[in-house]
Amino acid sequence: MTVRAAVIGCGDISAIHLDAIAALPDAELVAVCDVDPARADETARRRGVPGFTDAAALFERARPDVVHVCTPHASHAKIAIAALERDIHVIVEKPVARDPQQAAALVAAAEAAGAAHGTKSAVCFQNRYNVPVQAAHELLSSGRLGHVLGASGSVVWHRTPEYYAASPWRGTWAGGGGGLLMNQAIHTIDLLQWLVGPITGAAGTASRRVLPIEVEDTAELTLTHDGPLTDGVVHSVFYATNTHAENEPITVDIVAERGHLRLRGDLEVAYADGTVETVVEPLTATGERSYWGVSHERLIADFYRRLPDAAPFWIGPADGAAVVRAIHDVYATSFPEAVASLTS
Repeated sequence: MTVRAAVIGCGDISAIHLDAIAALPDAELVAVCDVDPARADETARRRGVPGFTDAAALFERARPDVVHVCTPHASHAKIAIAALERDIHVIVEKPVARDPQQAAALVAAAEAAGAAHGTKSAVCFQNRYNVPVQAAHELLSSGRLGHVLGASGSVVWHRTPEYYAASPWRGTWAGGGGGLLMNQAIHTIDLLQWLVGPITGAAGTASRRVLPIEVEDTAELTLTHDGPLTDGVVHSVFYATNTHAENEPITVDIVAERGHLRLRGDLEVAYADGTVETVVEPLTATGERSYWGVSHERLIADFYRRLPDAAPFWIGPADGAAVVRAIHDVYATSFPEAVASLTS
């Protein structure tokens, strides 16, 4: 049976989702939607499907089986919940919601829809599908390196004032729910929670150093983890900025009892006996945003493949909510008035 798919939000990230849907043999794009009529019309024309400016109208008239939510952060939870209430499967871009309260509401809606009708929901933490990341998780889970003792991560990237001006919601609390941590570094924080263990606490600082925006462009934090890969509580340290002169590779370093893992795009594993192994990420992406890699395509294809399964999808709203909570723990001390305005 062909799965009917729709994409809501026709900004930059939508191209990845649209290309991924087109590559699936058993999926058919049936509609797109954007609050900007010109953008909705242009995307609809290029993709050969009806265009909408209202998500509710798309739900009723296009009747999709799966909806991809690619809108600005503030509307992620609202649209995803509306789809789930209609028993429509959902893939939502990161962050799962603008704030912890919205995230919790989406988690509840996803759990209810899943229990009642088997409706699935996914969050785009696609970096978990990178070949080196998968290899790191498999190695850590195997126990060959012993328990995880701690980790570090970094995102040292470059963004310009023009980047924020092109999509003004990005640089605001109301539209983005935050800055660097919510929009760029969130993926690496998720890798730390997946590779080290569930995040049970977060402390740190976030601030504006260079860019003319409401939200942070630089942050440092310490995450507390406790899970099956650790022997009790361990910590990871994290630094991120959007003020560098260029985009450096993200880094994740994990210290275990019998070796170290270093992610710099590829994975290097240094065992305690001196043996070193490398796992390389093949770059085979195609389409409008091929330079972003293939992990989005892998996640989306896997989601569609698992639709007949009874089990929930393995990266769900609860994973997204955990990262949003950790980020907001840092925001609460660094921008208390802004956080209060989001939750009032």
